[in-house]
Amino acid sequence: MAKVVQCVPNFSEGINLDVVDRIAACFKDKAGVTLMGVEPDRDYNRTVVTVIGDPDAVVKAVVEAVGVATELIDMRKQKGEHPRMGATDVVPFIPIKDMTVDDCIEISKTVAKEINEKYGIPIFLYENSASAPNRIALPDIRKGQFEGMGEKIKLPEWAPDYGKAEIHPSAGVTAVGSRMALVAFNINLDTQNVDIAKKIAMAIRGSSGGFKFIQAGPAEIKEKNIMQVTMNIKNYKKNPVYRVYETVKMEAKKYGVAVLGSEIIGALPLEAVSESLEYYLGLEEGLNGKIIETKLID
Repeated sequence: MAKVVQCVPNFSEGINLDVVDRIAACFKDKAGVTLMGVEPDRDYNRTVVTVIGDPDAVVKAVVEAVGVATELIDMRKQKGEHPRMGATDVVPFIPIKDMTVDDCIEISKTVAKEINEKYGIPIFLYENSASAPNRIALPDIRKGQFEGMGEKIKLPEWAPDYGKAEIHPSAGVTAVGSRMALVAFNINLDTQNVDIAKKIAMAIRGSSGGFKFIQAGPAEIKEKNIMQVTMNIKNYKKNPVYRVYETVKMEAKKYGVAVLGSEIIGALPLEAVSESLEYYLGLEEGLNGKIIETKLID
């Protein structure tokens, strides 16, 4: 059977849509590559691209897109709500069909080496591809962001996995790795108070005593005059979406703040949302294979 890999590269541009279009073009009309989504965000100044397909074809398109981002995005001028360290900030590979995490680790190393050799960008391997414990979590690698990375990368414990201990002057550094599917989930709060968003994020994220598999932080959405709790749910089976959403609503209530809604960034497994549907509808026996599309796929 044909192997299928997913890749979700994040690029540090969400305002200049011409740049976004030129990056996205690398994934269009390519044999073996299906472009599932291109999601630019002005406030985050970031674009999430989601592609699936044949591993070799996806790798070729990703490396091409990194080249375009390197040419067009200057991190010395880039500002946004989302933490970032490079023009191409992160490149995760996710096994989808007839692939394992180990397969994606090998792909990530191949891509990391090629990006470094072609564009001179130093690469950190992260998550399942990490070469050391301090490199597993992306927030640990990204700490200091682009502005602090020039000094950080010179420290022995932060020498890049590929390339010299010098950031690319305009494109910074990039993290490449293998991980399982996660849910990128943002919850909108009816407040402009960043401290409230920070406190709610702290209440749910694993590093400060919340849910073990949650990474979360605050983000200001200036266009809507609101704050967001932005998060990655790294294990949706142990931290279901509905449970996280309800906890944020409960925490927000302490501060007299309403939850306005939410958004999902990128693709996600059907199981991650079907659990929430079962919860909110109170389905006693669950969905039990009642979704037509899954039967058609099978």
